[in-house]
Formats: sequence, C-alpha cells, structure tokens
Amino acid sequence: MKIVLQRVSEAHVLVDNAIVGKIEKGLMLLIGVDEADEKSDADWLVKKIADVRVFSDDDGKMNLSVKDIEGEILCISQFTLISDYKKGNRPSYSKAAKPDKALSLFEYFKDEMKKSGLKTESGIFGADMKVSLTNDGPVTLVFDSKTKL
Repeated sequence: MKIVLQRVSEAHVLVDNAIVGKIEKGLMLLIGVDEADEKSDADWLVKKIADVRVFSDDDGKMNLSVKDIEGEILCISQFTLISDYKKGNRPSYSKAAKPDKALSLFEYFKDEMKKSGLKTESGIFGADMKVSLTNDGPVTLVFDSKTKL
C-alpha cells in the first residue's frame, strides 16, 4: 500500500456535488492498494500513521501525533498511486489491485484506523471525487508498506 499523508487544517470530499466526508484538523490520506498488498500492510500503515509525529507541540516542534491532538482522518482511495510511468508517457496501473481486493483492503484500513480511536471519514471508493484541503505547513509524507518508507 502507498499512502500520501497531508497534515490539514480542514479537508472535505464531494461526490455529485454533495459532501460525503469532512474533517477539521488532522490528516488527509490518499490510499493506493497494490495487487500484492495484504492486511499486514494495512496494519503497519495504521500504526505508523496514527503515531507519526507531525503536529507541533508548545515549543513549535513536530512532536505530536494525530492521536495526541485528537485530530481526524480523511481517507481517499486513489489507485493512481500504484502507477508505473517509466515507459512512455501514459502511466500503467497494471500493478494496482483489482477493485474487489482494493475495496476490501481500503475498508479494512479505515476500520482499523477507527479502532485506534480516531474519527475517520472517507470518500466513496471508485467514485469521481472532488477533494479540497488546506495543507497545514505544508506537511506531506509518503508511506510505502513494501519498503517501510
């Protein structure tokens, strides 16, 4: 799984001009599922993301996690993160998980994130979504469960 994390002061996602997910201060996550991913990949990412210290403490140092600040999570499925763009000018998505598997792991990830005690919202898997956010910092990190980066 690959996840692009953005620290946000607010974010929301629209489907058919209706808000389907909205958060205040927290993390907006773009989530891509690879064909080789398993629940263990999601488990590692949930723990890592819930505990990563990207929020400022009283001294202005990034020492606090989203759990520490009682922040919120917005999950957006994005298969385009699993792209191969080395050949030609049109990315290939052949390594992205098929929709059934991707949906299952995406839902599992969200459920596990909720179990960690964080308010977790999401877009609609497979829908044409319009995502708006205010990146705070800006702070953006990329996680890959295969390389543990």
